[in-house]
Amino acid sequence: MSKRMLNDNYPMWLKDLRVSMPLNLSYIPIGTACGILLHAAGFNHLLTILVSILVFSGGAQFLIASMLLISSPFYSVILMLFFLELRYALLGSSLSKYLQGQSDRFTFFFAVSLNDENYAINYLKFSTDKKWTPKDALNVEHYSVLFWTISNLIGSFIGSALKIDLSLVNFALTALFLYMIMMQLKSMMKLLICVISIGLSIVFMVLMKSTLGLIISTVISSLIGFALENYLRNRHPKSNALKTFKNPAGTPKEN
Repeated sequence: MSKRMLNDNYPMWLKDLRVSMPLNLSYIPIGTACGILLHAAGFNHLLTILVSILVFSGGAQFLIASMLLISSPFYSVILMLFFLELRYALLGSSLSKYLQGQSDRFTFFFAVSLNDENYAINYLKFSTDKKWTPKDALNVEHYSVLFWTISNLIGSFIGSALKIDLSLVNFALTALFLYMIMMQLKSMMKLLICVISIGLSIVFMVLMKSTLGLIISTVISSLIGFALENYLRNRHPKSNALKTFKNPAGTPKEN
């Protein structure tokens, strides 16, 4: 009881910082690697800070650096970012009910600071803590932006001071995206779409000799996945393709 009273007496900024610290600390190694890769792609320290704040997405920033390193056309970078970041429209809409009554200015700064990780924290807090306010949520977002930007800047300084074998960074990037893919493979349907996407990517990259092939294959694979899942859910709701895998503990994951 005394501990709870003590926590209630903390200033708001400190309580919000304590809530966000696990996320903030996790950004340090990934953000540092991202900063190193951005520097290798030609970003100076100022540009690294700007892209960290304005884009604020690990996957997107890794994608930007990787595509620039292979001299991808600028339009293909923009299109890839558009499709990659489109999910934030859905994430933001699920939080909108908790932000009713806020000013347009508040909503703007909340939207541009949103990412997957601080969304998860804020959605959980809004759902379980009646005292959690939109201002608390905005503070969590700003702390995550701050730690991510500082980590990127540290990586940029390291990249400029040391000669680092970029093959190691590229391996880390490949491992990161493989991990992201594996975390999504919760059903046979998703595994099938993943295989289709890989196959189409190879075909279109060879035919078009441009990273634009990745965009086309991504859109086509998404449409195929949507059509197949819609068909199976309506016609064959008990199909094995829609059943979830089991995690190492033996309990089924949610679809």
